[in-house]
Amino acid sequence: MILVDTSVWVDVLRHGDSLVAFRQQVADEQVVLSRFTALELLVGAADEAEWDRLALHLGDQRYVEMGERTWVDAARTHFELRSRGRTVGSAIDCCIAQLAIENRFVLLHRDRDFETIAEIRPLRHLRFEA
Repeated sequence: MILVDTSVWVDVLRHGDSLVAFRQQVADEQVVLSRFTALELLVGAADEAEWDRLALHLGDQRYVEMGERTWVDAARTHFELRSRGRTVGSAIDCCIAQLAIENRFVLLHRDRDFETIAEIRPLRHLRFEA
């Protein structure tokens, strides 16, 4: 299974030619999203029509959910990175990475924060190249 980060969806939704590259990269794998991705896509909607299209699309997707331990482990990742002088842009990225780790998913992304997280956590990830 592949957990697809918001950074990939934004690229695919904005650039039609990225959809071909996306389909090639995920091939026959099942794709899942996090609720964070739904949140980030919806708050970025340009207008009511885009909101409606996104909400309809997101309603049909498969999601992986956070557990009790996920929150603490994600916070620990953020803390340890900061303690080592490394930063990530958002604690949300640590949550998404933790979801991928716990569920043994590959994380498909376009965000260097995940490469930073993978320096200290067993995050299996692929950088999306459109």
